[in-house]
Amino acid sequence: MASWNALSPSIVEYFEGEDFYRCGYCKNESGSRSHGMWAHSMTVQDYQDLIDRGWRRSGKYVYKPVMNQTCCPQYTIRCRPLQFQPSKSHKKVLKKMLKFLAKGEISKGNCGDEPMDSTMEDAVAGDFALINKLDIKCDLKTLSDDLKESLESEEKKKEKSSKKEESKELSHSQAIEEKLGSGEPSYSIKVPTVPKPGKGADLSKPPCRKAKEIRKERKRLKLMQQSPAGAFEGFQAQGQPPSLFPPKAKSNQPKSLEDLIFESLPENASHKLEFTRFLCSSPLEAENPPNGPECGFGSFHQQYWLDGKIVAVGVIDILPSCVSSVYLYYDPDYSFLSLGIYSALREIAFTRQLHEKTSQLSYYYMGFYIHSCPKMKYKGQYRPSDLLCPETYVWVPIEQCLPSLEKSKYCRFNQDLEAVDEGRSKDPDRMQVFYKKAIMPYGVYKKHQKDPSEEATVLQYASLVGQTCSERMLLFRN
Repeated sequence: MASWNALSPSIVEYFEGEDFYRCGYCKNESGSRSHGMWAHSMTVQDYQDLIDRGWRRSGKYVYKPVMNQTCCPQYTIRCRPLQFQPSKSHKKVLKKMLKFLAKGEISKGNCGDEPMDSTMEDAVAGDFALINKLDIKCDLKTLSDDLKESLESEEKKKEKSSKKEESKELSHSQAIEEKLGSGEPSYSIKVPTVPKPGKGADLSKPPCRKAKEIRKERKRLKLMQQSPAGAFEGFQAQGQPPSLFPPKAKSNQPKSLEDLIFESLPENASHKLEFTRFLCSSPLEAENPPNGPECGFGSFHQQYWLDGKIVAVGVIDILPSCVSSVYLYYDPDYSFLSLGIYSALREIAFTRQLHEKTSQLSYYYMGFYIHSCPKMKYKGQYRPSDLLCPETYVWVPIEQCLPSLEKSKYCRFNQDLEAVDEGRSKDPDRMQVFYKKAIMPYGVYKKHQKDPSEEATVLQYASLVGQTCSERMLLFRN
């Protein structure tokens, strides 16, 4: 893993003009327009700043929709996980997963009512390289050879070690493997069979008698270990008999996202879900600063294993201020579990966990919100969330944006008409250029160039990436 003090700078190659391609949403053959560049390498901070200006990566290709011209404007959307509360439909998905794991129950009529499961035709019809994780589903057989090899090797490892592994909570993960693209898991997290205090089963529904007795006994033993004498004195001091469950009034309190995800399962559960994470190939430089998350910053594969079989693979970027969802592959045979929604909720919970160690990491980026495409509006259901103003690059609560989007596909969300892009390129001569194996300011580079179109291309690039990134990133020219 790269040293925090010896990071290589971002090196990008900007493509002149605009790209025209078939839109995967409205099917316009050449209506989708974007600017693009190739990232030979990129720091996580540069990519964080770029996505806060409307850019998005797909592999090493980084693109920015031409918002006022493209047929289906794509607005950058972020969720605020610290204030996030799952909706009724989200809870339905989580409970559906729990029922399947605990008893093998498959809910009826669950394939047509989840928006994230109904987007395949729209997504796959477009350019696959320009589709983010929350928009697609794909048979695992279409994975690239290197990813398939890593999955196969992981599968073999899991078969050998599954009997020796103990259940672990997400918060008790081990340090991640310090090599890029190794295909080896850093740690695995299983759905816990022992509930945390205060995170037991729903008290409004009587649990299985056997599982209930087991939980009571374990709770009693834990209390005795912590304070053999004081375990019961605390209850007696309140004038109540010993109880292993919270007061009845608390049972009506809404459950947190973590409560729903890590709901305890009986020891004889029908299925076992495991979760692994490891570094993957990406233009982002892996970084592990002392004040960052334990797993470091960079790009990661997240695997979802069901009874020893991999059923989904998600890709996320962990950046200084956010977890950015890239895409998800999942086996369509398990579409009844709404794995797209389930993985998004787990990633929101994961963002909250990372925030505990790295306080500035407090957002979950879901890619693009496309209001003009009915099937793509579901991202707005992850509340509270914000949309990025395409002109001033400030975040505006989605509730304030929706009335304008109902009237027009393209909107400026910032209501201050005098506000401008504060991060715009103000001094292009300070932009850094990588030319003939030498790094130089653009003010020096342009003295050696006689092609009039060269300056227009470079200035366009500077205006799109902004002053800060133009001074840090190296623009490759030949």
